[in-house]
Amino acid sequence: MKGTKNIVITLLAVFLLSACATYYQQSFKFQEDFASGNLEKAQSFLESHSKAAEKKDRLLYFLDRGVVEQMLGNYTESNKYFEEAYVFSQDYCKSFADDIISFAANPMLKPYQGEDFELVLIHFYKAINFIQLRDFESALVECRRINIKLNEINDKYAYKKNRYKEDAFAHNLMGIIYEAKKDYNNAFIAYRNSFEIYDSLYQNEFGVTTPLQLQKDLLRTASINGFYNELEQYEKQFGFTYQNEKKENGGELIFFWLNGLGPVKSEFSLNLSMVKGDGGFLTFANEQEGISIPYSENSSYYSSNPSEFGDLKFVRMAIPKYKSRYPLLNEGYLKLNNGQRYTLQKAEDINQIAKSTLQDRMLREISKSVGRLALKQATELAARNENENIGALVSIINAATEKADTRNWQTLPHSIYYQRVALDEGEHNVQFVSKGANVSTDTLSFKVDVVKGKTLFRTYHSLESTLPSD
Repeated sequence: MKGTKNIVITLLAVFLLSACATYYQQSFKFQEDFASGNLEKAQSFLESHSKAAEKKDRLLYFLDRGVVEQMLGNYTESNKYFEEAYVFSQDYCKSFADDIISFAANPMLKPYQGEDFELVLIHFYKAINFIQLRDFESALVECRRINIKLNEINDKYAYKKNRYKEDAFAHNLMGIIYEAKKDYNNAFIAYRNSFEIYDSLYQNEFGVTTPLQLQKDLLRTASINGFYNELEQYEKQFGFTYQNEKKENGGELIFFWLNGLGPVKSEFSLNLSMVKGDGGFLTFANEQEGISIPYSENSSYYSSNPSEFGDLKFVRMAIPKYKSRYPLLNEGYLKLNNGQRYTLQKAEDINQIAKSTLQDRMLREISKSVGRLALKQATELAARNENENIGALVSIINAATEKADTRNWQTLPHSIYYQRVALDEGEHNVQFVSKGANVSTDTLSFKVDVVKGKTLFRTYHSLESTLPSD
């Protein structure tokens, strides 16, 4: 009974701790201001909650602060917070005390470590910041870090079953940066790598086909480098011949459109029935969902009497899931003062990547939850055998603390589009026009001063989105 009493005390302490509002729980007003485009108010909220950078939601604080500062044009300040996020993700050391509490109660009591794809996108944002600061070398470093991070992520998982194992847009972005630096050989290599990932991975897994602009960029750099065999090969594959669209005495504009808002994490309940096996092993299964999780009674390091599991028939657990926020604007184009239009093309579907990566890790998530839930229910049964009132208290605490980790980076876009436009030297008036089926057209007007041989960059985030839905 001593072990049971200790867990009751732990659960009660956890229940009291979970009643304290965290940055994530307090940030509803921030998310509301951000989603409605009140960036100054969103920034003010973050400034007034700077102590969150020292607590368990500090990664989310750094990520949100980085996004807001970037959208306000404070690129150096933005990178400061994204670097803090990167350092935290690299240096985070697991706390045994945190593991004990989260195992006994719920994972939201641990410092948020970020989804794998979120840690990758830190480097995308940093690359964009460096591009705006005209620091192309540092931007390339961040693009390389994307590939390094993806390799690290896939190496740590058995059988490397993650679908998000390569990032086509990261290679595309590298090609764009190399070309802006006049390094056409490396640009061609990056564009080629990007195309291969779109063709072999993105189209099937994330529903994103190779952007037409990437095809044109691949043909152009093949021609510039004198790779005529490759040029002919890709012309046949793409179904059109290379046309030089660059202005002899001009430069270029690269426009990135971050559209909508990424998904919001919620939870659902899953019931698993227990089936006894030989040698002290249990299997928790849900035939409807096709899930079967083996679990060893001997692996419970909280229960002094593993046979307490014998009274269990099933466990109910909370599992994280994503709800999508779909963009209200689904088409965008750049319009020049001569009336010419350039349609933007989708290069990254963050919403789909988020859902796919969460689904890929679901069995790992369920495996962790089974042990926690089996322990909690076994503790409740043991407590009821000793004292019905204590058992009832444990039941209430278990119900109150059973929760999936529903924290996530909510200031991400739903998807990313881009376009390249060749312009004559001099000043140009440009309009970015975006529209949706049931939304009035949104227009952004800006000027660009084009210098011969230079590439200019512009980023814009449209925030209009639906409420979260399945």
